[in-house]
Amino acid sequence: MAQRGRSRRQGHALRGRSLEQGGAGSQSSGKNKKRLEPRLGRSHELKRIRPLRPREVGPHGQGAESRAERDSYPALKRDVVGGRAGSRAGLSAEGRGRARKVASASGNRRVRWPPCLGRVAVVVDQGSGFTKAGFAGEDQPRIVLKSSSLVPSWDRPGCELAGGVARAHPIKHGVVVDWEALEGLWERLLVGGLRVCPDQWPVLVSDSPSAPPQGREKVVELLFEALAVPACHLASTALLALCSTGALSGLAVEAGAGVCHATPIYAGHSWHKATFRLDVAGSTLSRYLRELLVAACSDLGLQALPRKAITQLKKRSCYVSLDFEGDLRDPARHHPACFCLGNGCSVRLSSERFRCPEPIFQPALLGQAVPGLPTLAFRALQKVPTTLRGRLANTVVLAGGSTLFPGFAERLDQELEAQCRRHGYPALQPRLVAKPGRGQAVWTGGSMVASLHSFQRGWMTRAMYQECGSRLVHEVFN
Repeated sequence: MAQRGRSRRQGHALRGRSLEQGGAGSQSSGKNKKRLEPRLGRSHELKRIRPLRPREVGPHGQGAESRAERDSYPALKRDVVGGRAGSRAGLSAEGRGRARKVASASGNRRVRWPPCLGRVAVVVDQGSGFTKAGFAGEDQPRIVLKSSSLVPSWDRPGCELAGGVARAHPIKHGVVVDWEALEGLWERLLVGGLRVCPDQWPVLVSDSPSAPPQGREKVVELLFEALAVPACHLASTALLALCSTGALSGLAVEAGAGVCHATPIYAGHSWHKATFRLDVAGSTLSRYLRELLVAACSDLGLQALPRKAITQLKKRSCYVSLDFEGDLRDPARHHPACFCLGNGCSVRLSSERFRCPEPIFQPALLGQAVPGLPTLAFRALQKVPTTLRGRLANTVVLAGGSTLFPGFAERLDQELEAQCRRHGYPALQPRLVAKPGRGQAVWTGGSMVASLHSFQRGWMTRAMYQECGSRLVHEVFN
């Protein structure tokens, strides 16, 4: 068995022996990283369990297992963990026999959880603007890549011309629109970035709260069929954002590059019918800032500025006003300032500094007749039962890069309280949780969750996928 596994690794066309040693090195170096200990909330939420630490790594990157783990489900563990999971032909006959003990053949196909995989997981937070990847138990992602990529032709879904070249955007407003580009992105992250063999590492992937059900099935199919991972887990970005603060119940308010969400979570389960989304987010604000600059100054050089320069200018100069109408009327409150664009040029911003983020609170500024993010967050609280409303309002967690504007948390808190008073809920006092690192709160929550001992039986293994198909994703994951 060991000889066959060694031969297969040496003959792997895509990932040679040097790549496997690189993957082992990545895992070994993770042992010296700062470990994450979840901040404990109420007793019935995150339990007092130490995060799973990386196991000793052998010469080929395989984690050392205890005798008890080797004796339970031996054939299944050899196939899933021992290196043969990458075979596109599937498990052996002996492995399939053992897998049937994990995947029940009853009428409703209820599946028992698989045994512990014995390896630290890879955590991937896929976003519309950037995708982050790293190893469970670490406090920072190892790789942060732009989700878009150069393509030879612009005639494909989610593609646009930028600077005379075609860029494919696999994720638009939190929904996957180009699966081929997404597969290439994951290969760049896992193989080129983390330098691991996907067929030997379980992968936790973040999932948008508003993603369609068929999209979740395609994600699982892509992971098992194209990347041949041994196990995977799909977790809502809202739930992972809450977990990054040590809570399993609350309201997650996310504002990223492509979409904003307000999602109630209770006891680790998303309230899908009370989830609201807003398609005005970071990318929309960057385009709006360019329009404001061009309107204020007819310099043609501003129109030719690359998107990256506009995005950096937005991050450095813009803030959220606590009194938008008052600041707009009074020029003395505009706080003008000059900012260098990095190419030797500078630009002077005045009211554009607080007008840029305002569409998140007032989408009507962009001609969109939809409510702003504070209104959506209040409606999400209204949708939950009265007995849970106060408890969820007590933990309103902010997540995403677009929540990092100065004044964002204060403005959201101010408008949420005004909404509660206006609609007859004076006793409802929302309490915001705005951590400094909330820009990567989703990845951090995934790193914490995937390192817990109690989570190790929450994976969907390759054997379960082969037995029940991709539709199992709706039963295994919330």
